[in-house]
Amino acid sequence: MAISDKLSPPSPPKAGPGRGQGITLAVIAASQLMVVLDATIVNIALPQIKGDLGFSDTTLSWVINAYTLTFGGLLLLGGRLGDILGRRRVFIVGALLFGFASLLGGFAQDSTLLLAARALQGLGGAICSPTAFALIASNFEEGPARNRAFGVFSAVAGSGAAIGLLAGGLLTQYLDWRWVFFVNVPIAVLIAVAAPRYIKESERRPGRFDLPGALTSTVGLVALVYGFIRAASDGWTEPLTLGSFALGAVLVAAFVVIERRTAQPITPLHLFRNRNRTGGLIMMLCLAAAMFGIFFYITIFVQTVVGYSPLKAGFAFLPISAAIIVAAQIASAFQAKLGPKVFMAGGAALVAVGLTWLTQLKADSGYVDGILGPTVIFGFGMGLIFVPVMLIAVAGVSDHETGAASGLLNSVQQIGGALGLSILTTVFSTAAKSKATELVPGFLKSASPEQAEQFQRTHEFPVGSAAYSETLAHGIGQGFIVGAVLAVVALLVAVFMVTAKASDLPSEAPAGVAV
Repeated sequence: MAISDKLSPPSPPKAGPGRGQGITLAVIAASQLMVVLDATIVNIALPQIKGDLGFSDTTLSWVINAYTLTFGGLLLLGGRLGDILGRRRVFIVGALLFGFASLLGGFAQDSTLLLAARALQGLGGAICSPTAFALIASNFEEGPARNRAFGVFSAVAGSGAAIGLLAGGLLTQYLDWRWVFFVNVPIAVLIAVAAPRYIKESERRPGRFDLPGALTSTVGLVALVYGFIRAASDGWTEPLTLGSFALGAVLVAAFVVIERRTAQPITPLHLFRNRNRTGGLIMMLCLAAAMFGIFFYITIFVQTVVGYSPLKAGFAFLPISAAIIVAAQIASAFQAKLGPKVFMAGGAALVAVGLTWLTQLKADSGYVDGILGPTVIFGFGMGLIFVPVMLIAVAGVSDHETGAASGLLNSVQQIGGALGLSILTTVFSTAAKSKATELVPGFLKSASPEQAEQFQRTHEFPVGSAAYSETLAHGIGQGFIVGAVLAVVALLVAVFMVTAKASDLPSEAPAGVAV
């Protein structure tokens, strides 16, 4: 579940009420729904994608990471593009790029083309999403009309993850996994056709693009993630693994130097001087890793081990979404009375409990006895954390940097999820390989000739076999130990680093923020 992206530039041009304001809002909201639901709609199709395109359990995580790394890494640059080149123009380009990438992904016949399409989707989303939010400010008069528009936008963004789960289940089960990509194409085309007619162009603002900052940060993070994935398959001492880590470290260090010296940086580093904001960002970095891990690994587990259909798997995740929404409403209602720290610490503690429970996952675990309880506890904990972290992110920030501060939180969530998922995948793969070594002799004795031949060819147990289920459950359980440790780190940050009181926070999060 993602926090909606919102980079809002100062003093947007006012627009009269005009005609077709409902269509204007529908076009803008459709773009946000397209981008947000893509974070979950693909998850449900992962087992089918794995089987058709030949991914391994380790490399499959790139289907998620290729999207989230480019989306999170280029999100702030996307908002900047709209400011300088014109928001409507950039909005249309981003939507069309997203649609084109979705078409490529749907037709992909191998893993390389699919991953390239996912990365291109992330670029399109990074261009389209922040611009969509800014266009509301440009096309609706300040007051009730704009507030209603922001409310609809937030509702669409907040419901996108749940819609994605159900849509992914329906499309995968009754059509084909490729339709989780094809469904974006007509939406993108309709957006591109309607936008010039119903959306007012914004005034261009002078400025410079921080391309060196955007490229060094994004490529550096990709190198780090590749290093972890490579370590999972080829070992920590393999030259390409070490080279990836070295390149990633150098590029991230170069990014920091560039941002310190650039007049208009993509990431204003002075935002990190506030200990509360930095604490909130660290918490989101840690907890996003666990959140991505749950959606990734539990999706695979319920379909390949528990035996759920794609649609049933989509419904299985709705309790998490419901828990997040309920907890977020509670945190929002009592934030002014109790302050942020109690919700941040309490939420992190619940997340740690849920993840620790998931470490006990076994091959014979069912949905009700092994998954429902810990995932609901996890979701409730995350819901308690979202609101105070969002408020802390923008507290004390000048109006012209509110968009950068809130956008930074969104970028950290996406990047933390990608990095965290790669780390969990490394632990998962190592543990699964160790367990598989123990099970090979027994498997070969009881396997059919076809199963034995498949194992010799792929070095993986056939999906549905007892050995596969046991290996998968063991690897997932070990991976969630890392998630639990990250949750404890987040808890320590909330207890010892965050000092904000209710009086230090803005009365409400910026419009457009949703969980």
